[in-house]
Amino acid sequence: MAAPLICPSILSADFARLGEEVAAIQAAGADWVHIDVMDGHFVPNLTIGPAVVRALRPHTTLPFDVHLMVAPVDPWLEAYREAGADVLSVHPESGPHVHRTLGRIRQLGARAGLVLNPGTPVEALDPVIDLVDLVLVMSVNPGFGGQAFLDTALRKIAAVRARLDAAGSSATLQVDGGVTADNAAACVAAGADALVAGTAAFRGGPSAYAANIAALKGAPAAA
Repeated sequence: MAAPLICPSILSADFARLGEEVAAIQAAGADWVHIDVMDGHFVPNLTIGPAVVRALRPHTTLPFDVHLMVAPVDPWLEAYREAGADVLSVHPESGPHVHRTLGRIRQLGARAGLVLNPGTPVEALDPVIDLVDLVLVMSVNPGFGGQAFLDTALRKIAAVRARLDAAGSSATLQVDGGVTADNAAACVAAGADALVAGTAAFRGGPSAYAANIAALKGAPAAA
């Protein structure tokens, strides 16, 4: 199996030194920087605004992969794109017209992602499959880091992969939630291209980041 893209979630980073943390994960071999945006309404937590994203942008050349757990989401698209987001991922439940939202993200010049929660049916992808550049399968319910991986997500990953392949889509298939070196191979075997890792990437501090990321990348090849 090919090595997946590793997208460390800065939700698990040291918030007192985020700029240094982002630079450190790039040096350690990360592929994207995953940024979890939570509004305390759509999900029960409150995190990162556009000003923080803008402040982090000079600290790395890696793509910023911004997961918008915000409702309504449409008013925030421009702000996060202008702050430096390269990928903007949204939930079908976070606005009345997800087709329009995904199209707007593309108009802004970002890659458009659709997020499927554990309770969101795979069929939500079908009407907008031609508009997505990324599909994010949540393997936990969103809102907090450090949750355990839901094994039922593997079936959903496989179902999304089948749909993308049948449509001839080149969209990236990403997984987020409880991802570790122990389940990374199963995620990739099911069809994932990219893995979001919070605790598994940032555990042990900067001196451990390279080994953490290498373990995640190498797990599929070792399986």
